[in-house]
Amino acid sequence: MTAVLEAGRQDTSCDHRRLRAAAIRVLLDNWTGTGTVPSQSLYPHQWSWDSAFIAIGLRHLSPRRAQQELESLLSAQWRDGRIPHIVFNPAVPPQAYFPSPDFWRSSTAGRGSGAPAAPETSGIVQPPVHALAAWLAHLADPHESERRGFLRRVHRKLDAWHRYLAAHRDLGGHGLAAIVHPWEPGLDNSPCWDVPLHRVSPAPGGSFRRADLKHSAAADRPTDLDYARYVELARTYRDHGYDDARTAHVFRVEDPGFNALLIASEYALADIAEAVGADPGPGRARAERLTRALLDRLWDKERSVFAARDLHDDRLLPVIAVNGLLPLVVPGLPAPVVTALTATATGEHFGLGTSHMVPSYDLEGPEFDAKRYWRGPSWFNTAWLIHHGLRAVGATERAARLLDGFLDDARATGFAEYVDPHSGAGRGIRNFSWTAALTLDLLADREAGR
Repeated sequence: MTAVLEAGRQDTSCDHRRLRAAAIRVLLDNWTGTGTVPSQSLYPHQWSWDSAFIAIGLRHLSPRRAQQELESLLSAQWRDGRIPHIVFNPAVPPQAYFPSPDFWRSSTAGRGSGAPAAPETSGIVQPPVHALAAWLAHLADPHESERRGFLRRVHRKLDAWHRYLAAHRDLGGHGLAAIVHPWEPGLDNSPCWDVPLHRVSPAPGGSFRRADLKHSAAADRPTDLDYARYVELARTYRDHGYDDARTAHVFRVEDPGFNALLIASEYALADIAEAVGADPGPGRARAERLTRALLDRLWDKERSVFAARDLHDDRLLPVIAVNGLLPLVVPGLPAPVVTALTATATGEHFGLGTSHMVPSYDLEGPEFDAKRYWRGPSWFNTAWLIHHGLRAVGATERAARLLDGFLDDARATGFAEYVDPHSGAGRGIRNFSWTAALTLDLLADREAGR
């Protein structure tokens, strides 16, 4: 029996070595020299929260490259503090991606809001995972980080980013950051946004083109109608100079996932401040205020999950989706909330332990679609976050099962963008960078026995 067990350990170790080598190859192939693209096909530029997750994985390969990943992104930060959701590579043909730089017109339309003259960027944002990624990149090699002055250089930029969200995006006046476009929370076409999105008049069909359908099946992607509404929202924001005070924001929502990640990053920013000799107090105080607001505004006690709040009528949106589980990463949630949230994750809505990873939308919901982007499929980045949240609240066995499922799905699908939660079939793009990067991170956890 002992010999059999030892052979099993050797096989697992060998599998993990091969998986690690394959993940490294994806990141090397998608490296541009200054940053990492999510994929060479559909996403040929640098994306904001992608780069944060990529840096978390890169720290196991090269802490310096992880730092460079974040520095590259932050070099495109606007003077008002926002980190744009796309930084465009001028060497990539404009027709390779839409909305392209000539749609966003950041250097001209965004000049009044502090957009840089170069590079061109989008004007919206994505979830603020960056301070957390920067702190983890530092911890991977503190001596190298100190030698390069990494934390000192990024501290000011990350603080400005968080201040932008507090000063310009508290559209409800209750302390939470609001999103103004479905692309901002990262869950682009989630059923969470159906009600507020229906208030948006779609852009005329002939006024835009879709480059995404050249690389991915239409059944996997948002519908043409949803896309037309995304375009109209972005165009309106652009035509108001990306100025939150001047833009009416027909779509304005307080999202639990976005704010949970802001809280986690506020704590990381406080650690960064302390490490560079600055006062960590303001960051920790902001995190505590945000946590209180998150609980007061977005905890749906009836459904035992966090929910998005539509600021149009100040009501919780009655949709159960993966963003409602992401507050598991928030330190210090009340024990009854943690217990209820964990039960929701393992219950019929998400099937944690029986589904492949964590579905992006309620398995029993009327809009569930196992193939279509954020309307059902399981994503690797949200699984990574929930894994760490479960581990932090002491649900170590569930966290370990989720980790194993993540690694199995990454291996079986060739580092797919997302998977069918029922069958585990890979969907979307293969050789996806954050899938490979977070695989490296979870392999390091597995090797450390976590």
